[in-house]
Amino acid sequence: MAYGDDIQVLVQALPDSLQTVLASAPLHDLLEVVMDLGRVPEARFPGRTLRLADRPAGRDDLDHVLARVGDFDADNRTGIERTLHRISAIRNRKGQVIGLTLRVGRAVFGTVDMIYDLIETGANLLLVGPPGVGKTTMLRETARVLADQMGKRVVVVDTSNEIAGDGDIPHPAIGSARRMQVPHPERQHAVMIEAVENHMPEVIIVDEIGTQAEALAARTIAERGVQLIGTAHGTTLENLLMNPTLSDLVGGVHTVTLGDEEARFRGTQKTVNERKAPPTFDMVVEIVTHVELLVHLDTAVAVDAVLRGGVPGGERRVRGVNGKVEACESTAETAGSDADASSPGRRVRIYPYALSRDSLERVVRDLRLDARVVRQPQDADMIIALRSRVEDQRLHGYLEETGAHLYEVKRNSTAQMRRLLQSLFCVVEGMKEEEIRRAVKDVEEAVRRVNAEGVPVELAPQPSALRRIQHRLLVRHNLAGESVGSEPVRHLVVHPN
Repeated sequence: MAYGDDIQVLVQALPDSLQTVLASAPLHDLLEVVMDLGRVPEARFPGRTLRLADRPAGRDDLDHVLARVGDFDADNRTGIERTLHRISAIRNRKGQVIGLTLRVGRAVFGTVDMIYDLIETGANLLLVGPPGVGKTTMLRETARVLADQMGKRVVVVDTSNEIAGDGDIPHPAIGSARRMQVPHPERQHAVMIEAVENHMPEVIIVDEIGTQAEALAARTIAERGVQLIGTAHGTTLENLLMNPTLSDLVGGVHTVTLGDEEARFRGTQKTVNERKAPPTFDMVVEIVTHVELLVHLDTAVAVDAVLRGGVPGGERRVRGVNGKVEACESTAETAGSDADASSPGRRVRIYPYALSRDSLERVVRDLRLDARVVRQPQDADMIIALRSRVEDQRLHGYLEETGAHLYEVKRNSTAQMRRLLQSLFCVVEGMKEEEIRRAVKDVEEAVRRVNAEGVPVELAPQPSALRRIQHRLLVRHNLAGESVGSEPVRHLVVHPN
């Protein structure tokens, strides 16, 4: 259906006298028409309002519209078949309709290019922002792009028919994505689970996650390896985090009591708020305006920053006047800035194979590593597996596909995971981070000189715990280190191959 015909379908549902006034108005800018019993009907445009009559709307005017739209659901919403327009009702105490809001629905193309790189990663993505900013519009085009351009099996859970329009046949704006309607708003969580269990989607798209049951359903979907893209009630990440019903979407919050040493290290009180679990959504996008986004590429890092009194940071993306999307410099997400003493580059991505994901997340968080636990083996730089499962064919398939490094632990326990990660990330508890960084930097400089000049290089004296770290780093570079001297000046000499 052409754009002009589509908007005319909404206009033609109005009384003739209102259609006549609207005929000379710029319909391409029309936002909504409001009709309240006993008040003059209005058409609303960006920045202005147009009166559509000289007399108040009567019961017959409302009945005229009601006869031309669909049946109202339990949430007092309906639509016009094969369009994206939404009609919402206001009722009196007897259930009679005394007001109508006819909101124009448009399939706007080009909005998804601001997040295209995010959705193609397969990560779970949550969109938040104030009402009317374009969350549903972006969600609708995301469904079309994933289904038609990326060839994914996409199911849209459409509670109020806002994504794919009214009627049994979905609007062409969602492309070849399939649509599941929800018989009652309170059943949205059940339909979300039904979509996974019955229709084998690769992606599920859902609008307006707003209850605890829906948040739990979202986590269930994410844990089954299905990509989840949705919107939630909230304007910012911090706003969502402080919502007790929906905070689980971004990891949740609980209160913990720290030991004396840990509290001194952090410089905080002993009782603090911490993230309770891995976030359901890997990334969060705050839609600021139609042309500006704030992207949190790692929800866990952003949430940890907020809970430690910092700012969530994020990458600001703006659509310029030429239509080109520009990413502004990211603000600092402080939670992970002091995490990894040995590898200051990109955060290491770890996948647990036959191990508890929650336990591994907790160890990574407690050790403040510059790492994150991923849900898909295809995203991993490192796979940690239970020793009894290292011969699994599936595991070796993952390793061949990704080129990830394999490490093993004997038991599925936090103690085993902790020892392994302390070794891999050169973490020495009780040692100041600056001391560890200096020892690691000393090794890196020695490796550079040995490889470039082919001569032995002496390192600065270090305690035995740091010398063990330096030894492990040298092994990774295929170099040998010899401990010489006596305490407290015992140190390593790095020899060329």
